[in-house]
Order: sequence, then C-alpha cells, then structure tokens
Amino acid sequence: MCNLFKNDILLILTLFFTSISFSQTIDSVFVKEANALLEAKPTAYFEINQKLKKYNRDSLQLQYLVNLYEKNQYLHGESYALNAIGIYCRNTSQYDKAILYHNRALEKAKEADDKELRVNSLNMLGVVYRRIDDIRTALDYHQEALALAETIEERTESVKRSIAVSLNSMGNIFLVLEQYDLAVQRFTKSMKIEESVGNKLGLAINYHNIGYAKEATGDLEGALIDYKESLRYNNAIDSDLGRVICNNTIGRIYIKQKKYKEAINIISSTLERAKGLRDKFHLSDVYINLGWAYLEMDNNQQAKKYLNEGLAISKEYNLKSSIAESYTHLANLAEKEKEFEKALNFQKQSYALNEEITNEKNFKYVNDLIIKYDKEKFNLQIENLEKENENVKLTLKRNKSIWITSSIVLAFLAIMIYILYRQRLLNNEKKILTLEQDMLRSQMNPHFVFNSLNSIKQYIIANEQKNAVHYLNKFAKLIRKILDASRVKVVSLGDELETMDLYMSIENIRFSNEINFEVFVDNDINLDQVKIPSLILQPFLENALWHGLSSKKGQKNIKLSVTSTEKNFVTIAIADNGIGREAAKKITDDKIIKRKSIGIALTRNRLANFVKNFKNSFSVEFLDLKDQNNTAIGTEVVMTIPLH
Repeated sequence: MCNLFKNDILLILTLFFTSISFSQTIDSVFVKEANALLEAKPTAYFEINQKLKKYNRDSLQLQYLVNLYEKNQYLHGESYALNAIGIYCRNTSQYDKAILYHNRALEKAKEADDKELRVNSLNMLGVVYRRIDDIRTALDYHQEALALAETIEERTESVKRSIAVSLNSMGNIFLVLEQYDLAVQRFTKSMKIEESVGNKLGLAINYHNIGYAKEATGDLEGALIDYKESLRYNNAIDSDLGRVICNNTIGRIYIKQKKYKEAINIISSTLERAKGLRDKFHLSDVYINLGWAYLEMDNNQQAKKYLNEGLAISKEYNLKSSIAESYTHLANLAEKEKEFEKALNFQKQSYALNEEITNEKNFKYVNDLIIKYDKEKFNLQIENLEKENENVKLTLKRNKSIWITSSIVLAFLAIMIYILYRQRLLNNEKKILTLEQDMLRSQMNPHFVFNSLNSIKQYIIANEQKNAVHYLNKFAKLIRKILDASRVKVVSLGDELETMDLYMSIENIRFSNEINFEVFVDNDINLDQVKIPSLILQPFLENALWHGLSSKKGQKNIKLSVTSTEKNFVTIAIADNGIGREAAKKITDDKIIKRKSIGIALTRNRLANFVKNFKNSFSVEFLDLKDQNNTAIGTEVVMTIPLH
C-alpha cells in the first residue's frame, strides 16, 4: 500500500512538471486548433471528434485540452477530452483512473445536457467495468446507455456507433449467461450498424465475439473462420491490439484441436507485439495460453514459466477471470507433477474466483432483455402490416372501375371484419397465455432458484444433513407445485395456501428462519370450494419479504388471513410489520438503477381475466399501518375476490 501511494505521488508530480514543460514547448498547430475549436464551440459530437481524434493518443495534449476547456467553460469539449483520457488509461491498464475520468466526462455531459456525450460516457464506463470482471456494474451502464441512445430521434453516425457498442455489450451479457443464440443475434445486429457506417473496427470486434460464441458451443471450425475474418479487418486498419487478440484466440482454438505446435507458433509470434502494448489485459492471456499449450505437450518447465508470468500480470492489474484461468492450469500442472496438495489449493482459488465473478451476474436483466427483444419483433410485424395496408390503398386508387372498386372495398371490409374478429379471439388467448408464461417466469426466475439452492447448499456444507434433506424436499415439492399450477387456470384456495407455505419455508432460510409466518382461516370457509388463479398470492408475500422486512431489525412477522366479510366474496389479507411503503420507496429511489416490478401489475391483470365473466369484480387495496405516533409499523394488502 505504501509503495502504491509513493508511485501515485511520483506519477502526479511527473505529470505536473511535464505538463509545465510541455506547455512551454507545445506545438503551435495543436494550440491553434484547440483554440479555434474553443472559439467555434461546436456541440455536435462528430465535429469535435473530427478536430480532436488525432490527439487521442497523447495524454499530455488531452490534459491540456481539459484544462483549456474547463477554464473557458466549454463543457462539450471538456467532456470529450475527459473521455479520451479515460480510454487512454483503460488501454494502459489504469482502470481506476479510467473510471474516474469517464465519471467526470459523464458529469460534464449532464451539465451540458448532451445525450450523445452521455451515451458515450456510459458505454465507456461499461467497457472498463467489463474489463475488470465487474459484470453487474457493466450491465447497468450499458443498459442505461442503450435506453438513452434509443430516445435520440435524429441519430448521427456517432449515435449509431454508440448503439452498436451497446448492442455488442448486450451480446457479451448473453455470453456471460451462456445464452449463445441470443448473443449472436445481438452481435449480428451490431454488425449491420457497423457496416452501414463503414466502421471496420466494429466489424472486427463483432466477428471476434461471434467466433467466441461458436467456440463456447463447440463449433471450433466455425469459430476459427470468424477469428480469421476478424484478423483480416484488424490487418486492414493496421491494429496491433486486434492482431494480438485474434492470433491469441486462433492459438487457443489450435490448442483445443490438439494442434499444439501450430498454437505455440502463432501465440509466440504475437508475444513480442503483446509486450509492446500498454494494455496488459491481453498480454496476460497470451502468457496463459502459451503456458497451456506447453502444458498439453508435457513441457512442464516452459508451462510453469509462462503460466506464472500470466498470473503475475493478472494479479498486478486485478484481472479476476485471468487469475482464475491461471490457477486452473497450474492445478493441472501440479497434478501432473504429483503435487496433489498444491493442485488442490490452486483449484480452490480458481473456484473461489469464478464463484465471485458468477455471483456478480445480474440475472434480472435476462427477462428484461428477452421482453425487449420480443417487443422489437412485434414492432417489426406492425410495420410490415402498415406497409401492406398502404399497398392495398394504392391498388384501390389505381382501379378506375366503380364496380371493381366497390367489390374490392366490400371484400376488404369483410376480410378486415373477419380478421378483427379472429384477432380479438387470438389476442384474448395470447393475453391469457402471456399472463400464464409471465406468472411461471416470475416464480421460476433464475435468481430465486439459484439463491434457494445456495441456501440449501449451506446446510450441506455445514453437515446438517437432516435440515438439508428437509428443505430440499420442500424445494422439490414447491417446484413441482409451481409447474403443476402452470398447467391449470385456477386452483383451490387450500392448494394455494399449501404452496405459499412451501414458498415461505424456502425464503425463510435466507432470513435465518427469522420470519414468523402465520395463516388464519375462518371456520365457515371451505378452502376446497373457493377457487382462485394459481400462484396469485406469491407476489404480495415476496413484496412483504423483500420490501417490508429485509431492511427491518428485530422481530419479523407476516400474517395471512382468509375471511368472508361480504356475501359471495372472500377476503384475503396479508399484513407485515415491516418498515412501511414510504421507507421502502426511499430505499428503492436511492438505488442507482431502478427497475419497475411487474409482479403486482401481472397479478391485477390475471385477476381481471379471472373475473371477466363474473357478476362482481375484484379489488386490491394497500393499507399503511401506523401506530399512535403516526409511525409506520407495516403494510397490509387486502384482496376481495368474488366467489361466483
């Protein structure tokens, strides 16, 4: 820590004195162009980039621009220059500094009220966080960038490129989640945008990512073709970084194909070029793959040398995924040398790092992105229908015969009436199917399943076999009930309460069994005769747990009561002694990324569909519970559901 502090002080002093010296001997052409831009103060990104992009590799010139534009309050130029310094820091493996500069650029972009600069800053932050394996934060920034870019109506070339970057990043999200088909779809869409703007670098990146998806699914030959196509584009733009990346991944394919000599030749040929790069992220991968190839050839001495080189660089720059991969290969090497204790330690460290990276994935994005993808397809279908409608109108205008025109109009009206009638029926069926699918997805979301199994795993690790078997049986029964419920439209209230009891038992493990869950049913209510939509109570219990009780200290209670307060109605109330809706909303508002829960809205829609043919309707009311001092002591949701 002390050495790191000294190095930072030395770096700051060096930059300070160098910048003083530089300002005295600065190139007059550069100063002239910098001041000309300041005088014109363009706000369009492409104009600023056209003037300043040739200086993007010189950190001192960029710092001069930041100081000049900050002093003269030229926010657009200052934001651009700060982002350029951030990219320079990222490409020299100075990730903390890169994040600092991109955040400053984002603040200036907000101050200038420039969406294009904000999108660029958000995307650059996402790229840095992806580089250091902070998957969740990267997802947040790229998602925000994509959403903001799509609100820009007049899209310039740079906006289109930003959208392509966001789509590419969404593809990388699916790669992390092992959704390879969806990943390739995103990369292909990004590639089309890059083709339209003639960006060869973007094409090189997308070809490489598609190759990675194919490699992950075992299509090594297909991956090799895409990696070589990416290399062709990188050669066309004379990118040393691109050549290092492509030669390294081509070498990795050769290792998997057991062509070890070819792998060593191509990776070794790019090693010196990788050493010359300031970005050490890719150098560590080159060393690791070279060590892996020698390991497969049983050249343990060379394997150990290169794997340790890669590990040292990965540790220096905190590259978690590279560290984990190094440990995996070193474990195999130790096992070959019959050093089994060392192999076990390496494997444990690799597993721990991979577990850390995996736990940072934000699975909630999966449903959001799939829904968005389906929405885009639906919008495209609407556009096609509108085009077909226009063609019909033109045909009618060109027809000179009144009789033919009348016949066509009548036929068209008859068809439209039939289509509208059929579409109304199909829409109703589709709505029911969508509600059922959404219901199942909300209950079976990967986050809940993963955390439930992880909680049960803790009992297994603690050797509490009885508890592990008990809760595993409950979990299996819950999943079976959820799947059974997805096949029927309604269930008895008795079955629903049994399912909710299982659900609360599983969720209670994560609260260290601190939740007191009680159910009260009026004696005159026959639970087997009362029918309700399946799994209708779960979203309200989930809200009570995670919004009401998760932040509460002390005793935590949830009471579910079933009463018959009105004729032909049943009333179900769920009350908790949590922090209340106002405090929960404040916690949600303080979060950086806000996502709207669809559980309650989905429940209302399902109830509306359930009672559409009933004489009476349903009601859902949220009550804020308060004590005598008007202090929140919990929340109660009251549902009144008709019986017939």
